[in-house]
Amino acid sequence: MIVIGSGIGGAATAYHLAERGAEVVSVDAPRPGVATEAGAGIVSPWTSRWDNRIYPLAAAAGAYYPELAAALAEQGQHTSYEVVGGMVVSESANELDEAEALVRTRVADAPGAGAASRLDPAQARSLFPPLAPGLGAVHLSGAGRVDGRRIRRALIAAAKQRGARFARATASVRPNVPATKGTSAAGPIGGPGSGAPLTTANGRWRVTAGGEELAADAVVLSAGAWSAAVAERLGLVVPVAPQRGQITHFELPGTDTAAWPVVLPRSSHYLLAFPGGHVVAGATRETGSGFDHRVTAAGQREVLDHALAVAPGLADSTLAETRIGFRPATPDTLPLLGAVDGNPGLWLATGFGPAGLTLAPYAGKLMADLVLGGDVPADLLAPCSPARFG
Repeated sequence: MIVIGSGIGGAATAYHLAERGAEVVSVDAPRPGVATEAGAGIVSPWTSRWDNRIYPLAAAAGAYYPELAAALAEQGQHTSYEVVGGMVVSESANELDEAEALVRTRVADAPGAGAASRLDPAQARSLFPPLAPGLGAVHLSGAGRVDGRRIRRALIAAAKQRGARFARATASVRPNVPATKGTSAAGPIGGPGSGAPLTTANGRWRVTAGGEELAADAVVLSAGAWSAAVAERLGLVVPVAPQRGQITHFELPGTDTAAWPVVLPRSSHYLLAFPGGHVVAGATRETGSGFDHRVTAAGQREVLDHALAVAPGLADSTLAETRIGFRPATPDTLPLLGAVDGNPGLWLATGFGPAGLTLAPYAGKLMADLVLGGDVPADLLAPCSPARFG
């Protein structure tokens, strides 16, 4: 099995394939702006305003995190995942009423989500001291957070322990045998597909990785924001485009931030803390950015304005760095998970957008099951079928 890409989606897929005993090679080019390297993840699907089509997958992904973290810890790999609780914050009682109703409905079907409670502003500030004085909260005890860099490295290291190999090179994919006259080996995603079977003794697909030629029974394209470019060389149209995210890191020396909960305003921005006086604020969602790997004045201002409006107590913190990540965004915001019609042995695991650190570890498990012929709950992946784009 060849996995193209080693961001959170590719690393999770490679790990789960290797864990099941498959021979795995991961191929990824060194590029600036890999979303996982910039991201800090909030694992709390129960408090998020997910589209109803994707919420069942998100809830299953949230429930899977403790199991995955424990399995990786048994291999000596630490993900940084920790349950610290989360707070939906607002000055509006109506907004908090709405958030509380949603959370309590979801918690009823999700034991791992923990307990929900309403906090007044003083109680909320006792948990996250920099918070603005007027913000009340809906608190959920089972919410967690994870460092994107650390969980990615843990998955890669654990996959290597299981025998997977990781190559740092640009990948080029092609069928292992040419299509017969009058047929096409590749076409638009979801198209009828008139290609002849591509199975040969040496595998269906061939991947060039740097100067190395690799043959594979299956290829999983999980190249994040670069997935469309890889697919284009194969003659496929994969509707994934880069969406720039700028995420800012603060340092509060001498402050114990290890137990601070995730903070979720009623916007796309957020705050979360890690041990050692480290607080993260994000993030912009810049559609149409291309691969412009810069911290911009407008992007930095947007992040700071939102962060300081919610937590003015961060004003005296040290602005340590701002990271850039290119999220792989699809037109309908849902990921692409599944087989490419008309191309046996070719699979997609990409397009996670801003939800990669929540969804991708579990999606990698489902993809490994699919590729190896296992049973996968059809209802979870149906909304994410690549065929929906025709």
